[in-house]
Amino acid sequence: MALEYDGVLQEIADYVLSARIENTEAYETARLALMDALSCAFLALQKPECTKLIGPLIPGTHVPYGVRIPGTAHVVDPVQGAFSITALIRWLDYNDTWLALEWGHPSDNFGALLAVADYQSQRRRAYGEPCYRVHDLLAAAIKVYEIQGVLALGVSLNRWGFDHVHFVKIASAALATQLLGGGREEILSALSNAFVDGAALRTYRHFPNTGPRKSWAAADAVGRAVRLAFLAMAGEPGYPTALSAPRWGFEEVVLRGEPVRLVRPLGSYVMEHILFKVAYPAEFHGQTAVEAALRIYPLVRERYDEIERIVIETQESAIRIIDKPGPFRNPADRDHSLQYMTAVALLYGELTYAHYEEPIASDPRIPQLIARMQVRENPDFSRDYLDPDKRSIANAVQVFFRDGTASDRVLVEYPLGHRRRREEARPLLREKFWNALCGVFPERKAEKLFHLVAEDEAFWEMPVDRFVEAFVHPSGML
Repeated sequence: MALEYDGVLQEIADYVLSARIENTEAYETARLALMDALSCAFLALQKPECTKLIGPLIPGTHVPYGVRIPGTAHVVDPVQGAFSITALIRWLDYNDTWLALEWGHPSDNFGALLAVADYQSQRRRAYGEPCYRVHDLLAAAIKVYEIQGVLALGVSLNRWGFDHVHFVKIASAALATQLLGGGREEILSALSNAFVDGAALRTYRHFPNTGPRKSWAAADAVGRAVRLAFLAMAGEPGYPTALSAPRWGFEEVVLRGEPVRLVRPLGSYVMEHILFKVAYPAEFHGQTAVEAALRIYPLVRERYDEIERIVIETQESAIRIIDKPGPFRNPADRDHSLQYMTAVALLYGELTYAHYEEPIASDPRIPQLIARMQVRENPDFSRDYLDPDKRSIANAVQVFFRDGTASDRVLVEYPLGHRRRREEARPLLREKFWNALCGVFPERKAEKLFHLVAEDEAFWEMPVDRFVEAFVHPSGML
């Protein structure tokens, strides 16, 4: 008798195939998410350590209906296309974020969605069939965000030392299979195989091993997801009790017996509540600490030598992953340090990716300030962080001077990219996109692309292959 698939796998598959997303806010936010993901990708094109990883594995390879990598002239197969696009989106740690029991960056999945939708649209066009529209792409984005995000609400991988990109792989495998034309059995096959793959260790995110893999780990996950989708479409069978099998299942091996749970119905909740990194390329648990420090900066800018201590109140999750006083070996260490990002904000009155690199990284004042910092959990912040009606990411910063005076205790509960501050963030997201476009394309083309993504109502009905084609750079990779 055939085994029945684990209930969570069935629920995800049925959602992918059957759910109709009609929420206007979700679609408008998905448009912002795509715009922001492209912003991050174009900004990363300025980083040779990233661009060396993208493009074809074998130079000169010709791929029918090949995937175009935005901002470049590369044409690659869908697996390498998914890897390359996500590597660009994720490289600067500047793309959108989801915080829960597990955290992550749902726009990582755009590499899989853009690659498969571009490939399939070109094939459909060649055979006289309807292409995917951008509206279809964003409907898939809403679902891929929801799968990753709702899994993260109920399951913590990091507590066991595993990386959040496993949930990227799960979500991308499901939607990539659906975009390839897969039905329920194929989606279940891809999902179960993705779980059987297991989860990557977080080794590369933590001292003393922090390194650039954290910037391409999600790319690796989406590339693997697309490969599993193609295998499913070729008839590769699934593994019905991949989660629940005694001794050998994902729940027992990876989660030490905890169940994989979907703690809320799958809909469009995650896209509606997604967090955008608008101002600071830094790990999201520390974004409000940076904002608080920037408000204190005018008071301390001439008094660094008088500082006795700096108190940072934060959430339990931040203490677990970004309470890092140093030493710092590279930018990957620094952009995941609550102390480093706060010190830079107090010293420079701003925080950009350049502040993680030399020569600023060698500023002796940074470790001097960090040595005076006290990081404490505030239980109210930890509780409100998990409250589904608040979803705050609060930090409070206060500076105390040797003469007995102190700054105000500056509390910021909701970061600039939070749903509660969406309208405040919207013009800054547009500015981020414009600046990113201008770093890659001539001004006239940048203007056209900006209008297309940010303003044009025809955007929704545009075929995906034509949309991706619009971002090809005729001169090759910059």
